[in-house]
Amino acid sequence: MIAVVDYGMGNLRSVEKALQRAGGDARIVQTAEGIASAERLVLPGVGAFADCMRNLTAQGLIEPLKRFIESGQPFLGICLGYQVLFERSEEGGDVAGLGILRGCVVRFREAALKVPQIGWNRLRIRKPACPLLRGVADGSHVYFVHSYFPKPAEAALVCAETDYGAPFASMIWKENIVACQFHPEKSQAIGLKMLENFVG
Repeated sequence: MIAVVDYGMGNLRSVEKALQRAGGDARIVQTAEGIASAERLVLPGVGAFADCMRNLTAQGLIEPLKRFIESGQPFLGICLGYQVLFERSEEGGDVAGLGILRGCVVRFREAALKVPQIGWNRLRIRKPACPLLRGVADGSHVYFVHSYFPKPAEAALVCAETDYGAPFASMIWKENIVACQFHPEKSQAIGLKMLENFVG
């Protein structure tokens, strides 16, 4: 079973339906028990970093999430679910994240940019061995909606970059963790291919 974590934020139904289209037994879960029963876990999200952390804390999901990731089972973070893996975000001040990965989340700063970035942009693949990128061509377009992005402390984590004013880490991979700033569930055939890879 693939658990899609519901903490009161995000486009859960579209993620659940996209995983089901990709061949997965995807279900929305809201509890520690639901997370513990999963074989694969997806943390989606749209909205503010501080609200996400507040909701995860209120639902008692912080430790279950960390235990799942530490277990070595496949984990996928999407958009805000990617950002909260890091230590801190400057969104809303200075807000602590899950601290699973070293680094911080920052806002696009170039004055000429439209923020948020909304729409299609290109992936520059750095690590084609990433399991989610199997069969995905360098230069493929995926769909973004965001004003902030992570800056990983470990450059080796970055498996794909995207240019928006300057290159940023649009996708990371570390052992059982894969996470992306874009929305695979909104990225048509390329996104479906990635989710098929995650379903296995």
